[in-house]
This record gives sequence, structure tokens and C-alpha cells, in this order.
Amino acid sequence: MRILVVSDKESRYIWDHFDKSVFSDIGMILSCGDLSAPYLEFLVTMVNGAPLFYVPGNHDKGFATAPPEGCVCADGKIVSAGGLRVLGLGGCRSPHRNIYQYTERDMARRVRRMRRAIKKEGGFDILLTHAPAFGLGDGRDLFHRGFECFVGLLDTYQPKYHFYGHQHKNYSHEKPPESYKNTQLVNAFGYKIIET
Repeated sequence: MRILVVSDKESRYIWDHFDKSVFSDIGMILSCGDLSAPYLEFLVTMVNGAPLFYVPGNHDKGFATAPPEGCVCADGKIVSAGGLRVLGLGGCRSPHRNIYQYTERDMARRVRRMRRAIKKEGGFDILLTHAPAFGLGDGRDLFHRGFECFVGLLDTYQPKYHFYGHQHKNYSHEKPPESYKNTQLVNAFGYKIIET
């Protein structure tokens, strides 16, 4: 399966110069957050009816009352498509408790609440988050620092992929790690097409 993964920046190539043939065999679209509802709605409409699963980013406050139509929110859930199990956890790290902004303790509590669903599903294949895991492609400032509890998820369940956003490519010239143990790490800034 080919997966289109998007995050943080709307691609002018996709938005303004959409070429259906490039995306003809996409089986699933995953959004790591901070993209507008119209952009996500455009993707789910134009990319051959592939399901679009998203987690909210820290700038997606409007999704709480007006979510993107035709898209499925995976935040705090495990969703499945094409035989792949996707665990979604949106939001970023922040000392303030606003919508889609969490302390490490808050996010760890969300992860603990998911354990029963993860066990029921026999694990998950893809970790879909807005923020990266701590020390694995995150930033140095508090707002862009990753979550330590995500490292615990990667250690315990070793999913095939961890797709994340939030850390824009121009925030650092350090190359983020591409893997952690058995998990491929992908900063989805802009868009990526992944062959599974």
C-alpha cells in the first residue's frame, strides 16, 4: 500500500497543481496536524476515495467544533485501513493546558488510557502523532520538545512507522533520525509518500 502522509504546510504542488495520476494508487492518507479543514477535505475528495485519518495539531482548535468533512479523527483511538492499525495521539507539549496542548503528565495519562485498546488490537502498526517523540526529531525549546511517553510506546510495541509533524524542517539544520529500533521515523512536514 502507498500512504500519503501530510503535516504542517499545505503543499502548493498538491493544492495548485494537483495531478491525479501521481496519487492514483494511494490507499490511505494520514495527517499529522496543523493543516486546514479545506485542505484535508480537498485531499480526501481528490485522492481516489482513500480514507483520511488525522490527529489535530496545536493550531487546529477549530476542529473541536468544525472537523474536516469526510475525514476521520484518530486522536485517542486505533483506526484500521488496508490491514494496518493506526494509533493516533494529537497535540503538542506545552506548560499551558489548552485544547491540543499537553504537559508530559497529561499525554502519559492519555497513553495509559489507550493500553486496553492497544492490547485488544494486538498492538499497532503506525503511531500517528503531531509532536515527535522525545529525542527523536524534536526541538530544544519546551514547545517543540517531544513526549517521553511516545518513546515508551515505541519501545514496547515497536510499530513499523512513527509519523509526526510539528517540527518544521527550517527549525533546525540537524538531520532528524530516520529510525529507532525497529520503527521508521518520518517527519511528515509538507507531504511524503510511503510505500509499505
